[in-house]
Amino acid sequence: MNTKICKSSWFLSFICFFFIINDCFSANLGTWNIFNTRGNIINNFGFMSEFQLRSYSFYDEFFYYELKGGINYALSENFTFLIGTGFYHTFPQSGNFVTPSQQRELRTWIELTSKQYLDRFNFEHRYRMEQRFTSNGYKNRYRYRLLFVIPFNNDGLIKNTIYSAIFEEVFFTNLPPYFERNRIFAGIGYKFDFLTFQLGYIYQYDYKLNDPKGNSFLQFSFVFDVSSKDKPEMKTLPMHD
Repeated sequence: MNTKICKSSWFLSFICFFFIINDCFSANLGTWNIFNTRGNIINNFGFMSEFQLRSYSFYDEFFYYELKGGINYALSENFTFLIGTGFYHTFPQSGNFVTPSQQRELRTWIELTSKQYLDRFNFEHRYRMEQRFTSNGYKNRYRYRLLFVIPFNNDGLIKNTIYSAIFEEVFFTNLPPYFERNRIFAGIGYKFDFLTFQLGYIYQYDYKLNDPKGNSFLQFSFVFDVSSKDKPEMKTLPMHD
């Protein structure tokens, strides 16, 4: 791999880690915890399940949790289709799971993921359409995420690999003002055998006409791969969120 590119990647990871440590001393830094399980079923079919827990402060003021799962099908080596459903619960900011809650939601979605590779660089495009049955009414939402992953010490995301990950995701609805949300993430991770751990910084900006708001979170992610050993290693990071 090009030495200059590798050094630049390490530098970007260092900058990311600096911002994470700096924000750890900020009273406004929340936590975003992800526990993901994935695996193969038969032939090109697989599954994923995920639990998330979020807080506005550092492990205080818990305001959100979700539980979801899905079935995916590999259309080819670089294209995957997924259909999923989940339960989502949002609470006010003034404490830990303060009642009454702000919104309860049952969501279904379909998504298409495409992958591209350039040397060690992994690019992933994810297109998602959501059908949201909420306590505040039915809503449609459309999401696009561009994920960039680079392993440092191996050619791919195999056992004992250190890597960095960066993504940006935009959210749109079918109603004015159309643009709803933006997420930016940068982090570092380590892939063990069946477990991948990732630490990163995520900024979420929610657009509202009268009250736009941005929040920063320290994200901890644990991904458990229970695929059978006879299935080839996935080249890209299974980030579902």
